[in-house]
Amino acid sequence: MSTIKVAFITGGTKGIGYGIAEVLIKEGIRVAFTGRSEEAVKVAEQALNTLKEGFALGFVADVRNLSSQENAVKQVVTQWERIDYVIANAGVGHFAPIQELTVEQWQETIDVNLTGVFNTTKATLASLQASKGYFISISSLAGTNFFPKGAAYNASKFGLVGFTQAIMMDLRNEGIKVTTIMPGSVATYFNGHIPNEADAWKIQPEDIGQMVADLIKMPARTLPSKIEVRPTSPK
Repeated sequence: MSTIKVAFITGGTKGIGYGIAEVLIKEGIRVAFTGRSEEAVKVAEQALNTLKEGFALGFVADVRNLSSQENAVKQVVTQWERIDYVIANAGVGHFAPIQELTVEQWQETIDVNLTGVFNTTKATLASLQASKGYFISISSLAGTNFFPKGAAYNASKFGLVGFTQAIMMDLRNEGIKVTTIMPGSVATYFNGHIPNEADAWKIQPEDIGQMVADLIKMPARTLPSKIEVRPTSPK
């Protein structure tokens, strides 16, 4: 089996997922990532491989579909023989008062942000058991702080925090670490936003990438199981 570590990132074509991929590749870790758009996956794969040729593999997959996740994981293991780190990052946001929130918006938010992480966990668990690996979910401060128009998003992220902390208790005695990272404002493309100079005060995607890299380097005896992270100077 290859000795080069391998990370599997959902939603890795842009934003936080892409920022994590950049940092991990620079750390000498191979990165397999997923996205729903074939074009976006291809563009991201080419860009990431300019950092270290052959260190990035992109796959079209949908976290809402367990078999889709299982197929992507199978291809990664076939190609690179292992998965050491899983970063469940894929997410969506629909924000509306409950009077206006549609059934479709609710369902997509829960399916991607919560059920999608369950599917990612189930698809990668055997690989993490083999490698004694690390599972990291990207939640949000919205996972403990509710706000108007946040019914769907808050529900998904509150659920994700609970899910991740519960599986941490399930898996810690198997030598698998589990952490949830809960960022505040990040300069990403989330909810149709286009990052720009006015976002300089926000957390940058590569900052979350550095946090993931630092977690991986923590001593085996120590587990930061839940991390809240905010901009230093909020606007």
